[in-house]
This record gives sequence, C-alpha cells and structure tokens, in this order.
Amino acid sequence: MRFRGDGTKMPFVSPIHHQGYQKFFRKENRRPPTFRKRSRYRAITLSQTGWRYEGGNRLWLFGRLCRFHHSREIDGTIKTLTIKRLPTGRMVVIFSCLYEDAPISRAMTGKSAGFDFGLQTFLTGSDGTRFAAGATASAQGEALPQPLHASLREVRKANRALARKVHGSRHGRQVRRTLAQAHARIAHQRQAWQWEIAHDLCATYDTIYLEDLDLRGMSKLWGRKVADLGFGRFVQILHQAAEKHGTHIHHIDRFFPSTKRCHVCGFINHAITLRDRRWTCPCCGTPHQRDQNAATNIYQAGLRPAPTQSRQGTSSCARGGCKTHVRAATD
Repeated sequence: MRFRGDGTKMPFVSPIHHQGYQKFFRKENRRPPTFRKRSRYRAITLSQTGWRYEGGNRLWLFGRLCRFHHSREIDGTIKTLTIKRLPTGRMVVIFSCLYEDAPISRAMTGKSAGFDFGLQTFLTGSDGTRFAAGATASAQGEALPQPLHASLREVRKANRALARKVHGSRHGRQVRRTLAQAHARIAHQRQAWQWEIAHDLCATYDTIYLEDLDLRGMSKLWGRKVADLGFGRFVQILHQAAEKHGTHIHHIDRFFPSTKRCHVCGFINHAITLRDRRWTCPCCGTPHQRDQNAATNIYQAGLRPAPTQSRQGTSSCARGGCKTHVRAATD
C-alpha cells in the first residue's frame, strides 16, 4: 500500500500494469504482467495522484517530502508530473502546465537577411554578418567551436575504460556514468552558443531566410564535423527563439542552386567544386565569395513569391497565427 501526497492511503498500480491485468483477465495474455527492475525505466509520469506540489522547491511524493533545485518559475495549472533519470545519474522533475500565451510586443527592427550554413563559418549573412560563437572564434568569425572535437580524447579514454569493465558490475556503472557526463558536458557547450546565436539573430532581424539542409547527405560527405556543429538542432532552437521574439523564419528549397548561382546576373556555374571558395562569374565578371554569394541568393529567393518556399508552415508564426504585436521602431 502506498500513500498519496496528502497522506491518504491508495493502492498504486502503474497504467501499464493496469492494462496488462485487464488483458490477462480477458484471456488476451497468457500470464499477468511482471514488475521489472526500476533500472529498466528512465521516467515515470503521474497525473493527479501520488504527489502534491507545496510551492517553491518542495514536493510531496508518495508520502515523502522531496526538495529539488527550483530552476524556473512554474506558470499556469500543473497537469502532470514527470520524474526522469538522466544517464549521468541526476534526477529531473518536469511539470506539464496549461497556460495561455500572451501576445508578443516588441519594437520591430525592419531588418531581414538570408543566411547560409558552412563548415568554415557557421552562419554567413547576406548583409555581411558572420556568426561563430565560442572562445575559439576569431574576430573574422572563421574558427568554429567544436566541443566534441575538443573533448574527443576524454571520450575515447572513457570508452576504452568501459570496454574493460564487466557488464553489470559496479565499476562498469561508474565508468558508464563518467562517459555520460562527458557527453552531457559536450551537448551543453554546444547548446549554449547555439542559443546565444539564436537570440542574437531573432533580436536583430524580423525575417530570416534559411536553406533547407540535407543533413544525411552532409554527414556522409563530412562525417563527424557536421554532427559536432549541430545544424539540425540549431534550426530547432532558432524556431523556438523566434516564437519568443516574434521573428519570421522561412526556408528555401534545398535544390535551389544558391552556391552556383550568380546573384547579380543569375548565371549558374556548374563547374564549381567544394574547394572553390572564390570564383568569378564568366558572364558578368563579378567576383564572388562562396558563402556570401549563397546567402545573398537565399535572401533573394526568399523575397520572391511563394513557389520558392520549400514547404508550407516553415515560418515560426504559421501555427495558430502570428503572436507578434507590430509597432514602429523608435529612435
């Protein structure tokens, strides 16, 4: 018998086992469900019973008062509670709340630009802006922070140590936790500068045009570096930041020849290779920098009518309408 957060007794049976018993009594299963080890489950979700939130960092959980690190304020009505165990050994408390989004009110800058992803420069803008966050970035923005590459020796050392341990042993669990902590630190470093770039972009530009990337094909060509830079995760973070700032995000078709096309006369140079960082248009004679020319073409394609858009609903305000309250920027 377990206890609820308010101290009253109640039988506690998980929904999975409850469904298993129902199928067993209906002769759909041959045997009743078994209670497996807690190590096989990484999370548990409770709806309205078995817990009670006392405010602050206090939480009644199955008759015990637990305290947690109160990282942010809890807004709205709490609907569910999820307790998740991370591979590093830490426990995370997740509250699912129901609340209404307030309309966004901010001063519009009136700026819009197209951006091209690259392996030498993370983001190159059509207006000449370059983004490369991190301590290793130079003033020109050429160097890129690669947290996995910087911590590769530590990860290899932890993997070799784990391979020497007996599966299921205590030392094996300790080394596995050390390896998980190394990967978690790498992921946190990558997300830190990606969120910094996303907020900087959304605070500067009202409309951003990006190219739809073929990440699977890029990974086959350049391997680990593409995964280390995290282009796909950055696009997700950028959309989340755009919803908070009220910025519009649009994507261009991945088959649009942004790199091979001259943004001045429209000539498409099929002789360009991956090693050509600079080239001159044979038609109009305009010299081009590879990333700068691609970003300008993406921006020009984004200003054209809807057929140049890759898919419907790529804008951050496409779901449920735009929440941005537009007002003129003041000096």
